Amino acid sequence: MISGAQRATSRWESQRSFDELGRPLRDITFCVVDLETTGGSAEGGAMITEIGAVKVRGGEVLGEFQTLVNPRTEIPAFIAVLTGITNGMVADAPPIESALPAFLEFAAGTVLVAHNAPFDVGFLKHFAEQQGRAWPRFEVLDTAKLARRVITRDDAPNCKLSSLAKAFGSPVTPNHRALEDARATVHVLHGMMERLGGLGVHTLEELQTFSSRVTAAQRRKRHLAEALPHAPGVYLFRDERARVLYVGTSRDLRSRVRSYFTASETRSRMGEMVGIASRVDGIECATALEAEVRELRLIAEHKPRYNRRSRFPEKVHFIKLTREPWPRLSLVRRVLDDDADYLGPFSSKKTAEKCLAALHDTFPVRQCSDKLPKAPARKSPCVLAEMDRCLSPCDGSVDDATYAAVVRQLRDSLLRRPDEVVEAINARMAALAADERFEEAGIHRDRLAAFVRAAARTQRLSALTRCPEVVAARREPDPTGRAGRWEVHVVRYGRLAAAGVIPPGADARAYVTTLRLSAETVSPAPGPTPAATAEETEKVLRWLESPGIRLVDVDGEWTCPVAGATRHLAVHDAVGQSRLSLVPFADRRGLSTVHQPTR
Repeated sequence: MISGAQRATSRWESQRSFDELGRPLRDITFCVVDLETTGGSAEGGAMITEIGAVKVRGGEVLGEFQTLVNPRTEIPAFIAVLTGITNGMVADAPPIESALPAFLEFAAGTVLVAHNAPFDVGFLKHFAEQQGRAWPRFEVLDTAKLARRVITRDDAPNCKLSSLAKAFGSPVTPNHRALEDARATVHVLHGMMERLGGLGVHTLEELQTFSSRVTAAQRRKRHLAEALPHAPGVYLFRDERARVLYVGTSRDLRSRVRSYFTASETRSRMGEMVGIASRVDGIECATALEAEVRELRLIAEHKPRYNRRSRFPEKVHFIKLTREPWPRLSLVRRVLDDDADYLGPFSSKKTAEKCLAALHDTFPVRQCSDKLPKAPARKSPCVLAEMDRCLSPCDGSVDDATYAAVVRQLRDSLLRRPDEVVEAINARMAALAADERFEEAGIHRDRLAAFVRAAARTQRLSALTRCPEVVAARREPDPTGRAGRWEVHVVRYGRLAAAGVIPPGADARAYVTTLRLSAETVSPAPGPTPAATAEETEKVLRWLESPGIRLVDVDGEWTCPVAGATRHLAVHDAVGQSRLSLVPFADRRGLSTVHQPTR
């Protein structure tokens, strides 16, 4: 028999077990929030221009909140095109000092939800701290992070809000306005909750920690990682015929490979890959950078079916400014040693075409592919010439000196100073935005972004690939956080030629000399093309530009133009990090704060 005390204990244990299942999703009040801002970083000076939020519980909308916010600064034309929010619209809007308290009151006692939550919540916390306001201890749910665990490529091409809204049949189309985007996020949240409900996810705790299930067969393969070292390097999953299935890199080979056989690996395609794998090979590397570079080279060599990126580095495009009596721009697949000027490489032909259009919008050089002699035969002008978009040397409309002056400006924009392109397209965007022709302005925005990124990339790559050798070192901390040993890398014409770590007590100068003597021999490539892939050289550049780097020796001149394209990247990168696609701005909202409880 069970005594009363035992029965009470049993009931208490049963009740506790039930409670430990978590808080049912149907009882949770969520506040789905979205912001529009003037840039990508609050710490960098970007300001909030709009807050939109929807409060929901059990599938029912409890209330909505929306307000424009006066940023007390000019909204860049680039951002105005993206959001449709102009300086005039926010002139009479409340400042963040008034808007933030109102939002916090609306959201009190809820679980905050946002698509790419670190962005939105980061802005809100920044301004709360700036105002000396205590930040409420919100629990936060990120629908973008959750989608990456739930959504497959068969469901949606990516985890942008616009793609997810379409995948889940949301009646609201995201349009870069805060309230509409928050409404769309509500539908995405409910869609994912409904899908996961069929997998037994019914509580907030289960939703926050959900990951794809790991089969017993996967767990039984944990022994494949046992022979790998706790060291940086590259690992290769192979099938029973020794074909490479997947290549990855890690600072700790054994720990990383073991994670593929546990619940921490959430990608369904990786579960499929692990099911096929019969062995894992590890290549220990001296440094993390060497491991990253080896990974790229092995992926390009083996083209593993389960690697999605970096498999085809040879599939690139360049924009070429030809060397001929009447130069022109053309799209080419490779760089020749022909003294022409090149911009690139572009991994996407579509991006290269946008960049080409930006240049043609600014400089009226000929676009025909004919080879024109110094004194071309007179032809009738083409359509572009009649539209004043081509100087038309073929019909004698321009002399060679005038045409050459335009080409010099074009070459200067490609190689040194892009201001003429930036100013011309910004002016065109501003005029179109003023007329509320946002879709047309968006086309020019995309073209300008493609050009700025390509010019900055070309200038940075070319600066390094011109150098026969760069030797650099950085002291890496040991696992306890104390200063550790010195990592040394030898880079030749943009390619990593050698990597090593100076042993304790060794003569540093002698070690570096030996490393340089044993380094790979590298020959320069023509034009801006690095002696490696562009992706490898960019990884090397990021390391060289990281804090704590000591340049041991530089053979050549490693310099970038002061007025180059890199200084224009900030605003374009801020928009590029947006999680949405640009859509028409059909919903033009007023300036007043909206707080509408649903009846």
